[in-house]
Amino acid sequence: TIRMLRQRRLFMKLSLVLGSLWIYVLLDHPKAAWDPTYRLMYGWLEYTDDDGGPVKVCNCSAILDGEREAREQAKLLTITKDFHKSVQIPDEYYINATQDCRNFKRSRKYLTFPLSQEEEDFPLAYSIVVHHKNFERLLRAIYAPQHFYCIHVDKKSDASVVVYSAWPRVQADLNCIGDLYKISTKWKYFINLCGQDFPLKTNLEIVRMLRSLNGGNSLESERMADAKRSRFSYVHNITNGDIQFTGVLKEPPPFNIQILSGNAYIVVNRGFIRSVLEDKRVLALIEWSKDTYSPDEFLWATIQRLPGVPGSTWPNPKYDMTDMSAIARMVKWVWHEGEEGSEQAVYPECQGDHVRAICVYGAGDLQWLIEQRHLFGNKFDAERDPIAVFCLEKYLRQKALAELR
Repeated sequence: TIRMLRQRRLFMKLSLVLGSLWIYVLLDHPKAAWDPTYRLMYGWLEYTDDDGGPVKVCNCSAILDGEREAREQAKLLTITKDFHKSVQIPDEYYINATQDCRNFKRSRKYLTFPLSQEEEDFPLAYSIVVHHKNFERLLRAIYAPQHFYCIHVDKKSDASVVVYSAWPRVQADLNCIGDLYKISTKWKYFINLCGQDFPLKTNLEIVRMLRSLNGGNSLESERMADAKRSRFSYVHNITNGDIQFTGVLKEPPPFNIQILSGNAYIVVNRGFIRSVLEDKRVLALIEWSKDTYSPDEFLWATIQRLPGVPGSTWPNPKYDMTDMSAIARMVKWVWHEGEEGSEQAVYPECQGDHVRAICVYGAGDLQWLIEQRHLFGNKFDAERDPIAVFCLEKYLRQKALAELR
C-alpha cells in the first residue's frame, strides 16, 4: 500500500542518518565529554515546551505525580481528533529532515556522546523489531553511541516475514543476535525490543541494574501450564499468513529438555547469546521449535534453565521467575488487572485501551509505571495516547541530565 511504502521509505531514511538499517548504529563521540565544564553545555538537550507536542498543553509533572485533574485533562485530550492532528509528526517531516544528518540529530536532540564514563564502559546490544511509527522516539530514548543496534523492519506485506505466534518472530531476533555477536566483543548485555516498547529507566539506571545482576540473566521462566502444552506437542504450520494447528504429534524435545514458559522479551548476558549460537543442545532445540505455536513464549525461558548456559538458573521450581520478577518488560494483561488489595489483581486497571488483551498505556498509567523495577514497558502508542509517550520521554531526558548534576 502507499502507506506501507511511505513507512518503508521513512525507515530507510532514518537508517541513513543513524546508522545501518537491520545491522548496527555506532557513532563516534568526543572524549572531551569528561571535562566537567562540558556539562554546562548539556542544557540544550532537555526537552522543553518549545519542542512542541502534548507537553505544551499538558502538565507532565502533575500527571507523573498522579494528580487527578491533570490525568483527566490528558484523558479528554486523547479523544480529541484536532489534538491528535496537532501533535503527530508526519512521515514527510522525517523524509525531509533527514536530508541533513547533522541538523536532524541536533534538532531531535540525540545524545551523540556518553553521559558518563560508567555508561561508556558498559555498552549494550539491542535488537528491535519495527512495525510502528513509535520507532524513532524509541530509538532516540535508548540511543547512546557506545551501544549497538540491530533493526528488523516488519514489512507487513509478506506473510512469511513476521507472523504473529509463529517462528518468523523468533527468527528476526536470531538474525540480529548473530550480527550483534559478530560485530563487537565489547557489549555486556543483550536486550530485545519491539516498536511499541519504551524505556522506564534512564540509560545509567539500566546499566546499574544490569551490573547488579552479577552476570545473571533476567527473563520470565516458570512451569508450563497444562493448557499451553499443545502449543509445542503438535505440529503447527503457517498457511496464508496464519499459524495453523495440524493435529500431528511432534517428537519429544531433544536431549529430554524440559520446556518452560516465558515470553518473547529478555535481558541476557553475552555468554547466553554465545550458547544460543554454539551450544548443540540449544541449536537442536531451536530447530525442533520451528513448527510450534508461539515458540518465543517458551524458547528463551527453556534455554535459561539449561545447565552450563551462562547466567542460567537451575530447573528446580524454586528458581522459577515470573514476568513481575523479571526486569525485562512490564506488560499489563487485562485478566490480571484489578483494584489494589484484590487477591486476584496483579496490577491496577489500565488507564488506556486494550489491544489483544494487553494494555496500551495511557497517561494515567505513568505514575505507577515509573515506580516499577522493570526496564521497559509494553505497549505504548503515540497515535492512541501521545501524552503518555511525550511525558515519559521528557521525564527520562530530564532525569538523565539531572544525574550529571
